[in-house]
Amino acid sequence: MYEIIVVGGGHAGCEASLACARKGHKTLLVTGNIKNIADMPCNPSIGGSAKGIVVREIDALGGEMGRNADKSLLQIKMLNSAKGPAVRALRAQADKITYPKNMIETLNNTPNLEIKEAIVEDLIVEDNKIKGIRLEEGTEIYSDAVILTTGTYLKADILIGDTRTRQGPHGEKPSNHLSDKLKEYGFDIIRLKTGTPQRIEKSSIDYSKTKVEYGDDRYWTFSFDNEIYYDKDKQIPCHLIYTQPETHKIIKENLNKSSMYGGLSDIKGVGPRYCPSIEDKVVRFADKERHQLFLEPESIYYDDIYIQGFSTSMPKDVQDKMVHSLPGLDNAIINKYAYAIEYDAIDCKQLKQSLETKVIENLYTAGQINGTSGYEEAACQGLIAGINASLKLEGKEPLVLKRNEAYIGVLIDDLVTKGVIDPYRLLTSRAEYRLLLRHDNADIRLRDYGYQVGLVDEERYNKFLNKKKEIEELTESLKNIKLTPKKETNEYLESIGLPDLKDGSSLFNLVKRPEVKLEKLTKFFEKEYSNEIIEQVEINIKYEGYIKKALEEANKMVDLDNKKIPEDIDYDKIHNLASEAKQKLNQIRPTSIGQALRISGVNPADISLIMVYIKKEYFYEQR
Repeated sequence: MYEIIVVGGGHAGCEASLACARKGHKTLLVTGNIKNIADMPCNPSIGGSAKGIVVREIDALGGEMGRNADKSLLQIKMLNSAKGPAVRALRAQADKITYPKNMIETLNNTPNLEIKEAIVEDLIVEDNKIKGIRLEEGTEIYSDAVILTTGTYLKADILIGDTRTRQGPHGEKPSNHLSDKLKEYGFDIIRLKTGTPQRIEKSSIDYSKTKVEYGDDRYWTFSFDNEIYYDKDKQIPCHLIYTQPETHKIIKENLNKSSMYGGLSDIKGVGPRYCPSIEDKVVRFADKERHQLFLEPESIYYDDIYIQGFSTSMPKDVQDKMVHSLPGLDNAIINKYAYAIEYDAIDCKQLKQSLETKVIENLYTAGQINGTSGYEEAACQGLIAGINASLKLEGKEPLVLKRNEAYIGVLIDDLVTKGVIDPYRLLTSRAEYRLLLRHDNADIRLRDYGYQVGLVDEERYNKFLNKKKEIEELTESLKNIKLTPKKETNEYLESIGLPDLKDGSSLFNLVKRPEVKLEKLTKFFEKEYSNEIIEQVEINIKYEGYIKKALEEANKMVDLDNKKIPEDIDYDKIHNLASEAKQKLNQIRPTSIGQALRISGVNPADISLIMVYIKKEYFYEQR
């Protein structure tokens, strides 16, 4: 008998298992193949636009992905470093051998956590409440809660040209019956698709025809622990190339052979809109003469090179022609052909914001089963599901992050409120308060939550409190340090490329100028501060007005989210409520006015009717 069972050993399953076990609950992780725990079947990277911020948020809450990524780096860089802080995010090339190896070691050394290799065939459910799982051979294992993190393995089909093969990403046996059982229990099942490009033999590439892309010449970490595991001068480069007119010609001439464009007539899965196949790109963006591709190393232990941006489901002979049309790949040897994978997922509108299902009590789901794409999106859901399954068993309220608190909050709110029609990918444009949800302040936003739920220990929390203290200390110090237009001061300002002072100024006001970098003014500081503190203070000062405005807007949203909707409300009794609004409200059952307002098909007039109804009906009941 276990307290919590986690089904699936991908990025969501790892975070969920660790969260539950670290919170002291007896946890079982069941996975089809132990060797594939924390596997990276697609791109060899962690982070990226918005996603890199999610990894920082996972770390701030006490999750593992950031720390594990830091131990596995081949290369790391800050994206959009020349742009504003709202869109900056880390992206790292992770070693595909080292990353899972380190994660498995962490899992094996975690108290309260056991790992079992098996295929889960069914759930044990009594009175719409989870009681455990049933394995393929019939073994029943009981628990108080279950978290499903099955990834792309539910009825997985590998698609190449006109062939369909029932198997997982590495040829493993998929779960052939669990999604049918979920449908019997009342879940709406949808079909999705994702894909991956070819792997090329490194020695067969002519790198003279590519542009080298190096990692940053400074140290970065995803984790706020700030431990450095790599040498910035020994990072492995990536290489940039572009598709050619011949590439596009080959694709257009063979569209009928692609699984998605005619190779198979029974395709039901919808592919990712924001990570499309190369066929999709050529068709949808016909005006584009070329598309950029990156040649990315997968590991120091083998020589496969990943063609980022060249996902396809073309037949192998067509893939040969496509790859050989690319610069530097004229004589490329393909070690592994590209493929698409089609799989089952649930309708995520059947989830609560805690990621507990509305259909079965104490059953949680996380990752691609919820319709998302990407390692980072999966990991953050696994962490939240693990936290909330644990909190429920402890008789405590769930952790629900708001849209102004975390990209994780944006992701989960989008899923449960809007649902998905194609694999969901996080983008900075999805966050209306992205200036508040920055790379640099993820711990300021979320570390208190991590400490409160028991995943951040005293040592890490005290380090965080000291950081907050130093930020406040430096900010106040800058207000009090006054510079006057003395010869010595102006000579120094000229030496760092700044104009002379005509009048006296505090350092605080001086930093407000766009051309002034706080790191250049450290000689005036009363004590030494880390680059992390200096960066945070500078952003807070330069963007003070914008941040204040964003906070005001966010508070309006929070007010609406604090206006709760009674669980037993009957929308059919609200006169003049639009029929579409009734249908969507009955399906999603929003918990607050704010969430109801974000539902597609529910307009402000509908919200006004709901608020009047609640005030009238429930006010009278209370009296």
